[in-house]
Amino acid sequence: MRTPVFTGSCPALVTPFDQNGSINYKAFAALIDAQIEAGVDAVCVCGTTGESATMSIREHIAAVEFCVKQVAGRVKVIAGAGSNDTSAAVYLSQHAQDSGADAVLHVTPYYNKASQTGLIKHYEYIADRCDLPIILYNVPSRTGVSFTAETYRVLSQNPKINGVKEASGNFSLLAHTRFLCPDDFYIWSGNDDQVVPMMALGAKGVISVVSNICPEVMVKMSHLCLENNFEAASKIQIAYMDLIDALFCEVNPIPVKAAMNLMGMEAGPLRLPLCDISEKNLVTLRAALERFGLLK
Repeated sequence: MRTPVFTGSCPALVTPFDQNGSINYKAFAALIDAQIEAGVDAVCVCGTTGESATMSIREHIAAVEFCVKQVAGRVKVIAGAGSNDTSAAVYLSQHAQDSGADAVLHVTPYYNKASQTGLIKHYEYIADRCDLPIILYNVPSRTGVSFTAETYRVLSQNPKINGVKEASGNFSLLAHTRFLCPDDFYIWSGNDDQVVPMMALGAKGVISVVSNICPEVMVKMSHLCLENNFEAASKIQIAYMDLIDALFCEVNPIPVKAAMNLMGMEAGPLRLPLCDISEKNLVTLRAALERFGLLK
C-alpha cells in the first residue's frame, strides 16, 4: 500500500533571480521559510512556476540541493525532474535522490508528442532507475499531450509511481481515473481554481502557484477538504477566484512573479522568452492584490 507523498497544500515555488539573472538564494531561502512557517505540507522546487525550462542542468541541480538543505526535513521536498529527453529525466531524478529530495515530479514529455505507449515506456524506464516516489504531471496545455485514464491505470501498477498532479482541467478524466485506478494512486490538483471540486472527487491536495503569495489560504482550503468540510472550503475557493484569475491573466509564472515583486518579496526578473507582464494586466493584478490586502 502506497502512502501519498503529501496531503494538503504544496507551493510550486518561484525561483527568485537577481538582476544579473542568477538565482537569488537569499530570497529563495526567505520564500521557503515563509511557506513552511505558514503551514504548507510540502514544497515543490524546479517545476513550471520555478522556470525550470530555462535553467541549465547545473543550476537545476544546485537549486534542488539548496532547497533540500534549506527545508532541513521540516516538510517534504518534491523536485521537478521532467524532460522530453528520457535520459535527462533519469539524470535529474538520480541527482534529486542524491540531494535528499523526497519525491520527483515528472511532466509529460513536451514537443515530442509521445503516444500513450511511449508515455508508459518513458515513466517505467525512469522508475527502474530511481528509488524516489514519482508524481506524474499532466498539463496538456503546455506539453501538447495528455494521459488517458487507461494509461494511468497501467502506470498505477508500478509501486514507485505515487500519483499525478492533474492540471488538464478535465473532470471526466479525473473521474475515470478514480474509477480505473487503485485508491493508493493519488491525485493532486494542479489548478488553483479547481482545488475544492477536485478534492471532492478524491484528490489529496494541491500543488499551488497561489501559495507563493498567500500560503495560509491554500493550506486552510485544502485542509478543510481533507476534513470533509467542503462547504467551508468552497466558500474560500469562491472568495479567492478574483485573485486566482489575476494570477493567471498571463502565462504562469509571469503574474505571480509580478505580484511577489509588488509585495516586496524579491522574486526578481523572468528569463526569456518570458517577459514582464503587460501594463494593462499589471493594473488588474495590482487591483486584485489591493482588494485582498496583500500590498503594503
